[in-house]
Amino acid sequence: MIEVKEVSMRYGKTLALDGVSFVTEKGKIVGLVGPNGAGKTTLMRILTTYLYPAEGTALVGGFDITQNPLEVRNLLGYMPETVPLYDDMMVDEYLSFIGNSRGFYAGRLNERLKWVREHCGLVPIWKHVICEISKGYRQRVGLAQALIHDPSVLILDEPMTGLDPLQIISIRSLIRSLSKEKTVIFSTHIFQEVQALAERIVILNNGRVIADGTHSEITNTATKGERVVLVVRAEKDEADRLFSEEEIIDDYRFAGIESEGYVKYIVSASAGKPLSRRINEIVEEKNWLIKEMRQEKATLEEAFIWLLSKTSGKKEALA
Repeated sequence: MIEVKEVSMRYGKTLALDGVSFVTEKGKIVGLVGPNGAGKTTLMRILTTYLYPAEGTALVGGFDITQNPLEVRNLLGYMPETVPLYDDMMVDEYLSFIGNSRGFYAGRLNERLKWVREHCGLVPIWKHVICEISKGYRQRVGLAQALIHDPSVLILDEPMTGLDPLQIISIRSLIRSLSKEKTVIFSTHIFQEVQALAERIVILNNGRVIADGTHSEITNTATKGERVVLVVRAEKDEADRLFSEEEIIDDYRFAGIESEGYVKYIVSASAGKPLSRRINEIVEEKNWLIKEMRQEKATLEEAFIWLLSKTSGKKEALA
């Protein structure tokens, strides 16, 4: 449904996107993640034909964004981070206006208005003036205007901003149901949203794609070895000294003191090193009581930080 081909974008001397490429299949939810300034919004604006790329191109539903922008716009629903609503209009008036702009009138328009009113949770504020509604409802109206014409592709920039927990659950459910027929790309800074929604994750940093895959594929890149969670009854100073001197251990992190004198550590080593065996030997040598010892994968947030440090030329933080 979407194929991005070596897209680059410059703002003066600043390179906002640098040869970005990825492919998205129909009916998938793709999470676009990256730090501020990574190029997420610029990429979304290019896909919606709001911006023209300096180099490269993209296909949306088979149409080239540079050669067939009107056809691409007909396929797209776009919700920017700050939705440009008309504050002096009522909600139903605004959405009717957007529907008319999309070429919808009479029965077909009423059908779509009824759909977005119910599915986007707009019934309580349907006849309210937009300037009077809350931030959360403004986000819902923004989502409704992106859906009014029943697009094949939905592009959402920070869609959960300003929503309360119940609204977030409702919008998540709506996005999941939409993905049965539509392709959805959304950007976010909230890892819980990526984990809850995205079937595939694309991570950007400094305008480049630094990771592209499923949740497990990306977290596996940050744990190319063994990682052990260890809770033992021991003196923290002694444990710190032993872990720092041990050659097999590449990295360790003190994770807190628990009840009855137990300390918690997360210890890691690169592939091929017998980490679990060596930890068992240390525990036996020091006669530490074990409360917990288990292998663990990196979280998505940890994988994200590891990938950023790697692409920024910093020392790898995780084994």
